[in-house]
Amino acid sequence: MGKDEPNWLPASTDQAFTRETPYGTRSEPTFSGALSFLRRSYTKDLTGADVAIVGVPFDLATTNRPGARFGPRAMREASASLAWCRPYSWPFDPFDRLNVIDTGDLLVDQGFPDRIPAQITAHFRQIITQGVLPLALGGDHFVSLPILRALHERFGALSLIHFDAHCDTWAESEFRIDHGSMFFHAAREGVVDPARSIQLGMRTFNAETHGYQVVTGNALHELGMPAAVQAIRGRVGTAPCYVTFDIDFLDPAFAPGTGTPVCGGFSTHQALQLIRGLAGLNIVGMDVVEVAPAYDHAGMTALAGASVAHELIAVVASTRG
Repeated sequence: MGKDEPNWLPASTDQAFTRETPYGTRSEPTFSGALSFLRRSYTKDLTGADVAIVGVPFDLATTNRPGARFGPRAMREASASLAWCRPYSWPFDPFDRLNVIDTGDLLVDQGFPDRIPAQITAHFRQIITQGVLPLALGGDHFVSLPILRALHERFGALSLIHFDAHCDTWAESEFRIDHGSMFFHAAREGVVDPARSIQLGMRTFNAETHGYQVVTGNALHELGMPAAVQAIRGRVGTAPCYVTFDIDFLDPAFAPGTGTPVCGGFSTHQALQLIRGLAGLNIVGMDVVEVAPAYDHAGMTALAGASVAHELIAVVASTRG
C-alpha cells in the first residue's frame, strides 16, 4: 500500500457494522453484505435506540411442522431486498424518525425447554426497562406470551391485536408450552385485557372466545379491510397495545412456509392494508412469527414476514413525526 492510499475500505457495504449514523436509508447490493434486519446496525447497546429487533429462534411449542427457529435468519435475509428504499406507501422514511437496531438472536438452550419462557421474559425486560420498543422475529407463536409478560410489568394489562388463522386460546387445565394456548393463559393471567383486544382471520373453530373480539376469516373477507381497520381502532382505542402477526394469517398461496397453513386466508396486499391502518395507535411491542423456511418457495414467506415487520416499524414511526 502506497503512503498516499487510505488504510480503510469504503463503508458502502456491510452497513450492519459500518453504518456511520443510525438514521436514514442507504442502498447496498441486495445480494451481498452482512444480513442484519433491513441493514440496521447490529449492536447489543440499547443507548439511544427506539426499536430493537430481536430474533427468538424457538420452535419447540409447534404442534405440526417444526422449523420456525430458522425464521429470524430467513426474514433477515429477505429484508435485504427491502432495505434500499423506504416503504412506498408512507409519506416519510421511518428510519429518519427512528433509531432501529438489530440486537441479534436471543440465546435459548433447547436442552432445558422449561426454562426458556423465563429466559425470553428476562431478555425482553432488559429492553423494555430502557424505554426501547421490541420487535420480535419468531420462532413459533408461543414466544408472544413471555414477551407480553415482560411488557405487562411496565404497562399493565395490554390490548392485543392478533392476526392469525388460529385463535390460540384453546383452554388447558394446567400451563403447557404450546403455541395454541398462550393467549388463553395471557387472558387468565391478566397480562392481556380481552375486552380491549381483537383477533382477526381465524379459520379454525373454537367455541370459546374468552372475552376476545374474534373476527373469523369468513367475517373478515365479508367485512373488508377498511372496515376491519375501524373495528380494530374502535376496540383498542388509546390503550397500550401489542401487535402479533402469525404468518399463517396469509393464505398458503402467499405464505406456504409455515408449520400450520390453513386455506381460505388473505393476500399480502390485504395484510399490509391492515397493518398500515394501525398508524397512530399506542403500540408498545410487536412480533412476526411462524415463518418456517424449510417449507417455503422462492423465499416468498420470509419476504412476506419481513415486509410486515417493515410496515410495523413505519406504523411506530407514524407517532414520532
